[in-house]
Amino acid sequence: MPTLIRLLITLLFLAGLAYAGMIALISFVEPTPKEVTVRIPSRDFLGGGAPALPGSAPAPAAPEPAEPAPAETAPDGNEPEGTGANPSAAEETLPGSP
Repeated sequence: MPTLIRLLITLLFLAGLAYAGMIALISFVEPTPKEVTVRIPSRDFLGGGAPALPGSAPAPAAPEPAEPAPAETAPDGNEPEGTGANPSAAEETLPGSP
C-alpha cells in the first residue's frame, strides 16, 4: 500500500508541475498579432458547390440535367391508358353546377 500512495503522490506532483507550467505560459507569454492573407482562386470562388478539403482534389462539376423524354402517344393521337389525368376526375362536377 505505501508503494501505491507513493506512486499517486508522484503522479499528482507531476500533474501539478504541468499545470504550473501552463499557468506560467499564460501569464508570461504574449502572442504577437500579425496579418494573414489567404488567396482564393477565382474558380473556387465562383464555382460554388461543396467546399473541398485541404489536400484533396476539387469536386467534379455537376452534370447538366437532361431534357425530359417526349410524352408517348398512341397511334390515334390519344395518350395510352394509365397515363395522363385521372379519367374519373374529368367526370366529377362541383356542387351547384348542372
